[in-house]
Amino acid sequence: MNIVLFDNPLRHQLYPFTHTRAVGTIRYGVFTPQERWEYITGYQVLLQTIPSLQNLYETPSPDSNKLWIDAALILNSGLIAQIVALQAGQSIYDNTGFIAGVGATNDLNDYASPTKLEEQQRFHFASDLIAINDAQLRFDYDLLTSGKTSESIPDSCLATNKDQIFIEENATLLHCHLNASTGPIYIAKGAEIQEGSSIRGPFYLGKNACVKMNTVVYGATTIGPKCIIGGEVKNSILIGFSNKAHHGYLGDSVIGEWCNLGAGTSNSNVKNTGGPISVWDESSNTKRYVGNKMGVCMGDYVKTAINTSITTGATIGVGANVFCAGLTPNVIPHFSWGIDNSTYQIDKLIEDTANWKAFKKEDFTAIEKQLIRSTFESLTNKSSK
Repeated sequence: MNIVLFDNPLRHQLYPFTHTRAVGTIRYGVFTPQERWEYITGYQVLLQTIPSLQNLYETPSPDSNKLWIDAALILNSGLIAQIVALQAGQSIYDNTGFIAGVGATNDLNDYASPTKLEEQQRFHFASDLIAINDAQLRFDYDLLTSGKTSESIPDSCLATNKDQIFIEENATLLHCHLNASTGPIYIAKGAEIQEGSSIRGPFYLGKNACVKMNTVVYGATTIGPKCIIGGEVKNSILIGFSNKAHHGYLGDSVIGEWCNLGAGTSNSNVKNTGGPISVWDESSNTKRYVGNKMGVCMGDYVKTAINTSITTGATIGVGANVFCAGLTPNVIPHFSWGIDNSTYQIDKLIEDTANWKAFKKEDFTAIEKQLIRSTFESLTNKSSK
C-alpha cells in the first residue's frame, strides 16, 4: 500500500515548526504522525509538503493510486478503521476539508462520491499539541504495548502502578521513582533514567534519550529521540535531538529539534495575575489567546544562554541564539542573535549546528544545510521588508 501524509492548507498556523519540517514530522504523544501511521499499517509512509521542504523527504511517485491522509488528524480507533477500509476512488472529508482517500491526488474534486463525516479533530496550532498530549500519550501507549511484554523494572527503582510502565530492551534505569498512577510511562530502547529522578506519567522517553540525575518530570511529557533533560520538566514536548540538560524549569512548552537550553534557563507558563495568556500567531501577525497556561514554542536550531528567563507564552523563531538581561521579549524573531535586532550569521549557525550534530553522532546532510540557508534567506528577507 502506498500511503502519503499531506500538509493541509492550515500548516502555516503551526509556525515556527513548519518553517523547517512537514506536519507529519511534528512529534506529540509517542510518535510523529508519520511514525504513527507506519506503526498502525506496517507500511512505509511518505510525506507531501511545500516545495521548499520536499527535498528533505522522498517524493511520492505520481503514477499510481495512494492512500492520502491529512497529517494533522488526531486519531481515534473509529477514524483509523474508516481510513484503512477505504478502497480505490473512495474518500472522506469534513467541513475543514479532505480527510483521506485512495486515488491519484488529495484533491476532493477528483473523487466522484466523497463521504462527508462530522467534524474531525486536527492540531492547528502549537498550543494544540500541549492540549492533546495527555490523551495522545495514553492512546499511543496502548497501541505500542498491545500483545507485548515489558522488560523487568530494575530492583533499585521504586515503581507505582507497574502494569502501566513499559520498558524496551537495553534501557538503563537506576535508583529512580516511576509513578504511573497518573498515566502510563514508556521507556524506549537505549534510553537512560539516572539515579534520583522522579517521573509521573503520562510520560514517554524516546530512543537513546537521557533523564539526568535528580530530574523531576510531571506529565504529560514527551521526550523525543536523543534528547537530554534535567532540572524540572512539566507537560512539555521535545520533538527530538534537543537538550535541556541542566537545572531550570520547562513547562507547557514545545521545543523543536536541535535546540540547546543553557544551564539555568527557565520559562514562565503562568502570568503573575493568573490571567489569560496570548501568543503571537505569525501567520496572521496577531495575538491569539490560549488559556491560562502556556510556556514557550521554540523553533528548530535554537540556543539559549545560561540563566535565560523566557517570558510567558513566548515564541522563539527558527535558528535564534537567545541571550539578554531580564525576561526575554514575548516574540524573538527567526535567526536572532540576542534580542537587539542582530542576526545570527548563517555560516556560524551551520558551523554550530554541525558541532551539535557531532555530539549526538547524527549526519548533517547537504540537503539540510541548504534548507537552513534557504530558510534563513526567506525569513530574514521577509522580516527586513
